[in-house]
Amino acid sequence: MNHPSTLQNRRVFFKELSLAGALMTLPGLFAEQLTRTPPQTEGPFYPDRLPLDTDNDLLVVNDGLTPAVGEVTWLSGRILDARGEPIRNALIEIWQCDATGVYLHTKSGGDTKKRDQNFQGFGRFLTGSTGEYLFRTIKPVSYPGRAPHIHFAVKMKNRKELITQCYIQGHPGNEKDGVWRGIKDSAARKSVTLPFEPLKNSTVGELGARFDIIMGLTPEHA
Repeated sequence: MNHPSTLQNRRVFFKELSLAGALMTLPGLFAEQLTRTPPQTEGPFYPDRLPLDTDNDLLVVNDGLTPAVGEVTWLSGRILDARGEPIRNALIEIWQCDATGVYLHTKSGGDTKKRDQNFQGFGRFLTGSTGEYLFRTIKPVSYPGRAPHIHFAVKMKNRKELITQCYIQGHPGNEKDGVWRGIKDSAARKSVTLPFEPLKNSTVGELGARFDIIMGLTPEHA
């Protein structure tokens, strides 16, 4: 059973999420300011065995009672085309390492025996008419050779999938990260570098981050 404070935090977050989404409801609004989300490497640690639970809450596996270790983060955004119109029926996948730096992959770095069994490590979300998505996960952490990041895949019918990543704004590891530095366009690099900020009215120190993904194409909406 969810704790009352958790339920209250979820209600507040969804209310704020709706208000934020309303700012981009008109087709083409601010379209001239949209920067296409840059494609980035998938990396070697896309799960080699998907978990049985692939929902959008990565902090709890199936009906488990023990949450994953890490800073709770509500990660949200919209999937938009080049004109700023929302894309529905886009399947978003995210995957990231746990708080110890270990992925849901048999060849992940670190001590896989210490992997947080309560962290799902992978999740999916299918967008509706507003193009909105939402995940509950942990704030990403660094591991040798990489700044903190979360991997994204956006899949649509009859379209090539977009693979990208998002990063923490202001993290000192960004400047040393070859993938982040490999994004040569400054606007594109900024678009994937997000502020992870305290969630307003959260009583348990949760964070919020928003990542709008611009696909650079205008598919037919199903």
